[in-house]
This record gives sequence, C-alpha cells and structure tokens, in this order.
Amino acid sequence: MNLNTRANIAPDRRTVIHFQKKALSRGVVYEVLQKFGMSKTIPKNNGDTTEFRRAEPYAVNPTPLVEGITPSGDTIRYTNKRIQILPYGHVVPISDEILDIDPYGVFVKDDLITLEGEHVVASNEAILWGVLRAGTNVFLANGSARTDVNTPISKTKVQAVIRALNAQKAKKITSIQSGSPDFGTRPIEASFVAVCHTNCEQDIRALPGFTPVAEYGQRSALSEYELGCLESVRFVMSPDLTPFIDAGGAKSGSGTEMISSSGTSADVYPVVFFAREAYAYISLKANMGLNNASIEPIIIPVDMMSKSDPLNQRGFVGSKWRFGAGILNEAWMARLEVAATKQ
Repeated sequence: MNLNTRANIAPDRRTVIHFQKKALSRGVVYEVLQKFGMSKTIPKNNGDTTEFRRAEPYAVNPTPLVEGITPSGDTIRYTNKRIQILPYGHVVPISDEILDIDPYGVFVKDDLITLEGEHVVASNEAILWGVLRAGTNVFLANGSARTDVNTPISKTKVQAVIRALNAQKAKKITSIQSGSPDFGTRPIEASFVAVCHTNCEQDIRALPGFTPVAEYGQRSALSEYELGCLESVRFVMSPDLTPFIDAGGAKSGSGTEMISSSGTSADVYPVVFFAREAYAYISLKANMGLNNASIEPIIIPVDMMSKSDPLNQRGFVGSKWRFGAGILNEAWMARLEVAATKQ
C-alpha cells in the first residue's frame, strides 16, 4: 500500500512557516474526445453491454420495370455494433496525521477530491484515444506502411481523407457535448473534425488555405483547443493524443528532420478524422440523476475503525466507475498517420 504520509506532503518541515491558500496551477488533461462522440448510458441492472443497430441502404436499382413482371424482393440488412462497459477504479491512502495534524491538511482535502475528478476524465480520454487510433480506415503521409512515414501532414492528404468520407456519405458533425452537468449538446456549423497531438500544430498552420480560429469572424470555436480549419475540416489539438513512438521511417529520410523519441526513427502521429456517429462512449447510468459519468466517489474517513486499522491511522479517497467506447462506423472515420517537423 502506497500510504501518503506527512513526509509526502512536506518533505522538509523545518522550513515550513506559512501556506498560501491558493494552490499553484497544474497541467490537466484536455477533454477533447468526449465532446464529439455519442454519449449513451446503460441503466443499472441491465447488463454490461449495449448494442447499436444501423439499417444499411438498399442497392441502387436503375433498371426500369418490365410490363406485367413484379421485381424480385429486396432484403433489409442491419449492421450491429456492441460496446461493453468495464470497471475502473483508483484509490489514494492517506494517514491521519496529514488531515489532523499537518498544516497542509486544510488544503489536502480539497486537492484530493479535485485530483480524483481530473483522474477519471484523463482515464476516460486515454481509453477513448486507444480505441479511436486503432481504427482500420488508414491513410499515410507517405509510403505504404507506418514504418515508412517520415513526412508531415499535407493539404493533398487532408483532401484525400475528405473525399473518402464524402464518398461514404459521411454526415458532418452538427452538435457537440456541451459539457454541462446534464450532458446536453450545443449546435455547431456542419463540419468534419480532426484531432491530433499538439506537436503537429506548426505543420497544420503551414498548410495552404488553413484558417486559424483567430480569423473565424462570426464562427464560434468548437472547443478552447481548436486550432483552425482547412476546407470542411476543423482541427482540435491535445498533448494527450499520444503518437506511435519511433514507429516511422528515418527521421531525416525526407530531407527535413522529424520529431523522434529515439533520435533515429520518426514518431508517427495519428490525425483522426471523424463524422457524426462515428464512435460512441458508454457509461453506467448514474444514481440520483447526477450525470452520465456515473462516478462513484469513495471516501473512507480516518476515524472509521476497522480490524485492518484498529487505531484509526488511515483513510482513503478514491473513485469507481464503468466506461466503454467503440467505433460505430469505420467508413465515417479515418486515421491519417504523419510525422511532425522538428522546429
């Protein structure tokens, strides 16, 4: 058990005199992916798997009728997609002295709750990214395999993805999750959305015809992390959308040095494009109508005696939740694998 004690909170107590009530800011996860997917819940006691059903369109029939002849009947076809929710949890053990004796204890209580909420959001975002970057509809910046990729994103490749989505009659996104407690939506201008790591920012800004958010005029941004748009695609950035480390070609093989974690092979950055209803994420329906996330906070006070803690020396703060994600339509999502120019 990684018990948090006074030593964790104030390693050198001899120099502690006074504590500022306002804590310093910290880097938190960019909540991006949960804004654009379908958000659904499973009621309690209704299993751990939900199924989406899509009726597929009939094949086009341009043949005219023959007099007196009834055409052969057609068959309705469905595509079913199942998503399972899985249990997740996190716990932080704390000693009684942190909260009862140490001067930091006044602030630790609030920090524990805030950090726990941030941890759940970050975990769900990572789960979603793992699902989305594993899609099967793949485009490459160059070459015929991921191991060849060592060039940045280009307008030509973005246009190729747009053409592919349009060919599949992909529907542009017209609303996003509002982020309010009831998980409502807000309307947006119809567009495809592309998400990628912030290391790709300079290459995207350099694309011919790219329009940054600052020049949108009356158009409102999808998110505070939106970079701008190119044709019918709006780009949203996050440092949490991790690349495939050292998975590409030689970092300088294209004549321009690319970012490389190892210093040899280029890191490959997935730029994931998606249309409406391309993916969904599922949670267990919350108790008492709190919200769709159904996060169960776990707080065991230090004064709750038990056989394992007869002297009331430990407490716990944590959370438990169920979450699942899946791609609903591979043809309405595409992954463009690129390298990022080393500036």
